[in-house]
Amino acid sequence: MVAVHVGIVWNPSKTERAKLAAALPDPAPETVSWHETSVEDPGRAATQEALDAGATVVLAAGGDGTVRAVAEHLADTGADAELGVIPLGTGNLLARNLGIPLNDLPAAFARALDGEASPLDIGWAELTLESGVERYAFAVMAGFGIDAHMITETNDDLKDRAGWLAYIESLGRAVSASAVIGVTLTREPGPDAAESVAGAGAGSAAGSGATDPTQEHEQAHTLIIGNCGMLQGGITLLPDADPTDGELDLLVLRADGVAGWADTLRNMVWDNGLKRFLTRSDTAESSGSTSHDRITSLTIELDEPRVFEVDGDDLGLTSRIVISTQAGGVRVR
Repeated sequence: MVAVHVGIVWNPSKTERAKLAAALPDPAPETVSWHETSVEDPGRAATQEALDAGATVVLAAGGDGTVRAVAEHLADTGADAELGVIPLGTGNLLARNLGIPLNDLPAAFARALDGEASPLDIGWAELTLESGVERYAFAVMAGFGIDAHMITETNDDLKDRAGWLAYIESLGRAVSASAVIGVTLTREPGPDAAESVAGAGAGSAAGSGATDPTQEHEQAHTLIIGNCGMLQGGITLLPDADPTDGELDLLVLRADGVAGWADTLRNMVWDNGLKRFLTRSDTAESSGSTSHDRITSLTIELDEPRVFEVDGDDLGLTSRIVISTQAGGVRVR
């Protein structure tokens, strides 16, 4: 049997090392190493330290930012080490979507150390920022609009006191800050399209440009690309999202005015909520103000710069984003 080396990447702003150590199972893993994150580096360097030390399982002990940084480094380097999540943050979105115990350190450690590892898709966002082109991974959601503004508008002191409920307080300000703008979406054809064209005869799709990128021009205030679909409070924003299917889910909101927001609410609560449950439908429905789709890659160009976020991290203003999917980018317990 291969010995397990557990590398714990922990965020000291979330808890003390002694509390984490006390929550480890008895007997503890044969080899445990500790790797502290910093304000300047939320987890990538610490993850590499864990890998250099020989870790076969890397536990991300912190909030969504720590989890995202650890998953990003594992996916980017192609490391064989598996990922475990010890949720210590406000949102804990990946933990919520994967059913990892919250507010129970011993249970979270038990899941991370004893659970079976499964593939987890990773999304990548390549952003053109003022500082240049930068690339970031996300395990849950990325986008601009209401979700990004809720992050930038949320009061940090209130978040510390009230947890995820602090995001609700910022919703009104986020709505007012999310004006409708022009958006151009460019999609590359998937492998199925390329195969069908390669096998087509003369006069068929092979001569019709079927493998050319397609462009759509939208008016929208919010665009979300999701690998997982659940938000805080059990709210399902992307009902089709499956973090193991090799695809990402796309949600575009273009509501403007009372009628538009009423249509958006109906679509989320009724069309893709109760109605879908009653009819056992397996496909998300779109509406005049809301559209759902599935993608593996997407280029997003905005008429005006907007704040873009990945897994709760505000990355700054951008007007061009290239999205791609790394199927099974990490294995998570």
